[in-house]
Amino acid sequence: MSTTPIDTLLERAAALSSDAEVVTQAQLRKVTLPGGAGVMGLITLDNGQDHTRPNTFGPQGLTALNAAIDAALGDAEIGSIGITGKPFILAAGADLTSLAAGGVDGVRMIAELGHAVFRKLGDGGKPSFGFVNGLALGGGLEVALHCDYRTVMDSAAAVGLPEVMLGLIPGWGGAYLVPNLVGADKAVTLILENPLNQGKTLTGQAAYDLGLADACFSGADYLEQSLLWASRVLTGEQAVDRPEVDRGEAWDAALARARGIADSKTGGASPAAYRAIELIEGARTATRDEGFAAEDQALADMAATPELLASLYSFDLVQKRAKRPAGAPDKSLARPVTKVGIVGAGLMASQLALLFVRRLEVPVVLTDLDQERVDKGVGYVHDEVDKLLLKGRVGQDKANRLKGLVTGAVDKSEVFADADFVIEAVFEEMSVKKSVFADVEKAVSAECVLATNTSSLSITEMAADLEHPERVVGFHFFNPVAVMPLLEIVQGEQTDDATLATAFATGKALKKTTILVQDSPSFIVNRLLGRFMGEVGRIVDAGTPVPVVDGSFAGVAPMPPFFLLSLVGPAVALHNNETLAAAFPDRFYVSPALKRLVEAGKTSYYAPDLSIDPEVEALQETPAEPVVLTQDEVRSRVLEALADEARRMLDEGVVSAPEDLDLAMITGAGFSFWNGGLTMLLDRTGIAEKATGRRFH
Repeated sequence: MSTTPIDTLLERAAALSSDAEVVTQAQLRKVTLPGGAGVMGLITLDNGQDHTRPNTFGPQGLTALNAAIDAALGDAEIGSIGITGKPFILAAGADLTSLAAGGVDGVRMIAELGHAVFRKLGDGGKPSFGFVNGLALGGGLEVALHCDYRTVMDSAAAVGLPEVMLGLIPGWGGAYLVPNLVGADKAVTLILENPLNQGKTLTGQAAYDLGLADACFSGADYLEQSLLWASRVLTGEQAVDRPEVDRGEAWDAALARARGIADSKTGGASPAAYRAIELIEGARTATRDEGFAAEDQALADMAATPELLASLYSFDLVQKRAKRPAGAPDKSLARPVTKVGIVGAGLMASQLALLFVRRLEVPVVLTDLDQERVDKGVGYVHDEVDKLLLKGRVGQDKANRLKGLVTGAVDKSEVFADADFVIEAVFEEMSVKKSVFADVEKAVSAECVLATNTSSLSITEMAADLEHPERVVGFHFFNPVAVMPLLEIVQGEQTDDATLATAFATGKALKKTTILVQDSPSFIVNRLLGRFMGEVGRIVDAGTPVPVVDGSFAGVAPMPPFFLLSLVGPAVALHNNETLAAAFPDRFYVSPALKRLVEAGKTSYYAPDLSIDPEVEALQETPAEPVVLTQDEVRSRVLEALADEARRMLDEGVVSAPEDLDLAMITGAGFSFWNGGLTMLLDRTGIAEKATGRRFH
């Protein structure tokens, strides 16, 4: 436990307070519980912003919560305390802007203050209940963990402790309380594995299944059900049983698993991952005071690392730059989109149809060469909506409405006539796409936006033969469409501002991270990944074994390059590299071995047991004088190539700044927050200056 008096911490918090903090207020009201359970002091967290701005805890927010808890504890009429949030949001943890502004001493103070305030919920002498009514991340979950009892809304969209992804550790009790609540193995999943798996979070139901909550309720009356449940707990009608935590061999096994995850995901490059493991290990025997003190020290130590600075930079990108895309035209130029047409009805097109109808809730029509394909595409969307209904994500009326909005046709001429936005998702071949757009232009109005989901082809060339090339725009999604946040919006040489503005407004409505890209081969992510995969292919073809190469990028790329190749598909990767090699033959390499792999119909370098597939190995020709590099040599050589390519893209004006490259690699390729995406890593390691003669930042 902190030895600093809470009054002193509150004084320091006041000194650290900033006008930039969106203050989360803690509103206390008295609720008379049924069944003779007495009066509960119900604290509701609300920052006064709309639902898109989650509650966070900065110095002023923690001070407000402290005052509300003190008021509840000091009121003799109040027999129990509950804490919940504004609709669908409990809280999203610490205000990272305030955290960054405080330096190491400020971080230490905020860590101690959070512990001091939150633990009053468990140590105050009155039974406490955390009602997790929606998003609860980091400190938002930890405030509930300090309560004696918890309920969770089954449809809560995001519950978790993502701090390790940010170069931090759960520092307001999570690293100590979670393993002592659900055991070390589940704690490893929540604190380490999920954050290092692209920041994965849990639904409310999954959080309950993991043991983080004692009860799970659904529906608009979630809070009422939770209050009734709390009443039964207080009167003794409802018992709360929790399994005993295994502190023996199971704890040892969990720690071993954690170290394996940290090694494979970060390659030893993330101090936060290993510090989190130490905290879970210590939680096995530490007292609560000792556990919380260890968290305070760990947070202070993390505040001095370059990984935290890079994480805060990344966080700022996805929270601010993503919401105000650089170079986007004035949003007032955007035209309304009241109907969407999709050319193609395959898997990608069907995923697009599902996304458009869920987010825009306007008519969406799929077209293809024959009725069988059209019916299959429409059927996919209907089936996915039915799955959402079964999961409780939509109600019956909405499910019926969404399915009714999605239709299909073979003839474009009538169904596209009143469309405002038509996107093609057909075969990645220029002649095919030009033919599609020539056909579509005859069917649509003069102002209808024509969007292409191409991953590498020229928007300018695609539009060149049209009567209205100014309304063609690149609209490049990443697979799987529903999961990957990035949407590259590509401006052709003749794309006008109204078309661009409409594309950005549509991307925002689809809840995607949009980045403006000037027309260039493979745009941002695929161009950088193309250079990446070309270099590793060149190194393997020269004699370095695939396992050595794959082991070289832990902590740099989200997965080993040849695992990534299997995920993307060798044929797709080959097409991308051939496109880039045609444009830049001096830098981009097309591996003959990759060509043979595609010709043989192989989809992965690896067999199911994760050994190299012998048939694939046989396709790899050993050079007469093999050059075998070490992992360090592989990593340096590939990162130097990426630095070179990133600098060229900036010099060419593909994007406006290094921040856009990093935002794209974080949201489109899964590069880590704690590296700052790509360019911050290249600067920090000295590779940027070595390869290009200057830093990116």
